[in-house]
Amino acid sequence: MEVLDLKAMAEEAIALHRQGNLPRAEALYLQILEADPALFGPRYYLGILRLQQDRFEDACRLLGDALSVYPNDLGCLMNYGMALRAAGRPEEALGAFDRALAIQPNMAEGLYNRGVALADLQRFELAVESYDRALVLQPEMVAAMANRAVALSAVGRHEDAIAGYDRVLVMQPSNTGALTHRGLARRALGQIEQALEDYNRALALAPADVDATYNRGIILLDLERAAEALADFEAVMHKHHGNAEMLNNRGVALRNLKRSLEALDSLDRALAIEPNFIEAWGNRGLTLRDLMRHEEALASLDQVLLRDPGNSVALNWRGNVCRDMKNYVQAVECYSRALQVRPDYAEALINRSYSYWNLKQPEAALADLERGIALDPYYPYARGELMHMRMYCADWHAFDTDKAALETGLRAGARIVQPFIFQAIGQDPKDLQTCSRIWGHDRYPALPAAPFDTAVRKAHKKIRVGYLSGEFRQQATAILMAGLYERHDRNKFELVALDSGVNDGSELRARLEKSFERWIDIGKMHDGEAASRIRAEEIDILVNLNGYFGDARMGVFAQRAAPLQVNYLGFPATLGTNYMDYIIADQTVIPPAEYGFYDEEVVTLPGSYQANDDRGRPMAHVPSRPEAGLPETGVVFCNFNNAYKLTPATFDSWMRILKQVDGSVLWLLESPAPYADNLRKEAAARGVAPERLVFAAELPTDLHLARLSLADLFLDGLPYNAHTTGSDALWAGVPLITQMGTTFPGRVAASLLKAAGLPELITESAADFEALAVKLASDAKTLKKLRDKLAKNKPSCALFDTAAFTKHIEAAYSQMWERWLAGENPRSFTVKA
Repeated sequence: MEVLDLKAMAEEAIALHRQGNLPRAEALYLQILEADPALFGPRYYLGILRLQQDRFEDACRLLGDALSVYPNDLGCLMNYGMALRAAGRPEEALGAFDRALAIQPNMAEGLYNRGVALADLQRFELAVESYDRALVLQPEMVAAMANRAVALSAVGRHEDAIAGYDRVLVMQPSNTGALTHRGLARRALGQIEQALEDYNRALALAPADVDATYNRGIILLDLERAAEALADFEAVMHKHHGNAEMLNNRGVALRNLKRSLEALDSLDRALAIEPNFIEAWGNRGLTLRDLMRHEEALASLDQVLLRDPGNSVALNWRGNVCRDMKNYVQAVECYSRALQVRPDYAEALINRSYSYWNLKQPEAALADLERGIALDPYYPYARGELMHMRMYCADWHAFDTDKAALETGLRAGARIVQPFIFQAIGQDPKDLQTCSRIWGHDRYPALPAAPFDTAVRKAHKKIRVGYLSGEFRQQATAILMAGLYERHDRNKFELVALDSGVNDGSELRARLEKSFERWIDIGKMHDGEAASRIRAEEIDILVNLNGYFGDARMGVFAQRAAPLQVNYLGFPATLGTNYMDYIIADQTVIPPAEYGFYDEEVVTLPGSYQANDDRGRPMAHVPSRPEAGLPETGVVFCNFNNAYKLTPATFDSWMRILKQVDGSVLWLLESPAPYADNLRKEAAARGVAPERLVFAAELPTDLHLARLSLADLFLDGLPYNAHTTGSDALWAGVPLITQMGTTFPGRVAASLLKAAGLPELITESAADFEALAVKLASDAKTLKKLRDKLAKNKPSCALFDTAAFTKHIEAAYSQMWERWLAGENPRSFTVKA
């Protein structure tokens, strides 16, 4: 029988091992141990080989067996500790390193590995101490420097950590790990741009570095660069497809890109891997909210609260969903719970203020909003909301300061006020455009969309016009538009209603429903679904009757739902986006010199841009003055605009008029308290008896128009004129006097008066406006002639000639469509009368 020379075989195996011939070395180790299982060397070296092969438990067993032979072998103890760490047994690994250090206390490598084991056990302060001792012995040990910095970050000492990474990078400028981890520390300190520089440097050195790519994606999310973030996440998917955190961050990027269904899929995949992943449940709730699946959103957020009942962020988000559902009481409850947990939570305070406002609790709303802004002065759009609320309350104590702050913020590109609010105070069309651009880019960015097939559209026998509105009900837009819908030439146009609002069951709603070939309810569809449905209907021209007003659905237009998209009537300014092709106007509201302040091409109609219904403003029996709450005698001035459109300068002008016309009163639309009380105080401060202000409750349209005819003169305001309220006054036979403004919303009344044949009621200055009002109020004969002229003009004037207006707007649609079919880009044009 052949006798094996085990010593020679062991020497050969070790030599092969060192040369990298692992299969041959492994075979020899196994052959030796089969002959003599008790030998230390082969067990030890086979244990190291198993460690190299990532067979960690086998390595632990072999090295442990070797230590049973020589318990104090330093090399074996060190490798045993590393094997235990790799096997996920850090407590035992720490014990092995401590045994090694008991034998050789000043061993830098042992202290370093002990620090790593302590970090595995999340004993970071002790880990730092161990790394420090290693670095005293071996100051140039880069691994100890780097891991020490990681431990410092783990205990929140990010600045110290950055200093540590800096030392590493002085010694090893190409150390991508140090760059990546320094980026993490900088992000923790809010140094986002510097963190991005670190990741970019790391990736310049190692373009395929998975950690640097992934962490750069997170930074790009912080910087709201979602498309680039998503590209980074997709680049590491092959390594992280089973990583719940990565799938969650990928879902956030997709959500930010308005790709909500893909985001939901990514978040569901994250939760399939880690069902208790609170952050993913929260992001899933946000995504379902985007998809208007509100009940599911609440259920998802409740999963967060099931695991963490005091999660203030989830409670705030839950309040937002309740607010979307118009359940303001429950929304307030959610925000209040969040604030119990975190009293200085600015976002929850601001959101609660909006819900209090909808519950008609202005004092509570203002208190919350003011406190929220004090905590977070740059919270997006909150300063604008504050001014809006104050104006609704006629609280002008900080009007000039508030207005200046909004204008300064807009000119600096800040997200400080939304366009609907700013229209009531803006006096520069450039500022209005800037405001719309900021809001549009932030809330409704353009999304990728497939091109339209011209051949398919040419096959349409009629131009298919879709009117998208949230107000197909008893509301100003529908009141103005009803006659136009009915008068459209059905031989040339096919009408589709895209309804994003609610059915109020009114007579007007029933009338509207009869005016369209098809009626599609998109109110519960998310934007992508609604856009797809509109594309499927092959709408040629999609008219946006909301813009940034009311139940706006700009997200549908952002997905290019139709070949041509038109801004009309609901929002008298540019929408500031590149996917709205035209705005319909007239030469008064948008003179040619101001086309540059509109991102749409301008279509100029003859007469007034405002549609009116010559059949649809029925008037009830006219009440007596006392029945309407008015004095028996004296001139009645009126203005029925919403409260937020009234500025101190306009009120100053009205009070000067009242002081010059004895016995006159000013009749205004009632608004929730403290509006009336505040206005009475303002009147008294200007020397006008508070009782000369009369407030009218809101009434159905027929009753309102009937009482409106009791007024003698309608006094317009600036910078936002009477729009529907102006044409209401003229329809009711009440002369309207205006001062020409500097923006579209400030010129609408002038447009109406020209179309009504009353240009003499347009003034160019406050002094002229006041003088004309006083003159007419003081001269009953002249005022009667004016009212008689209005009554005579009404049946034939351009303002109320619905048939002619319909032909003009149809001519506009036809010209737009002909240009599109010819492959031409939209461009401004004027429709001939």
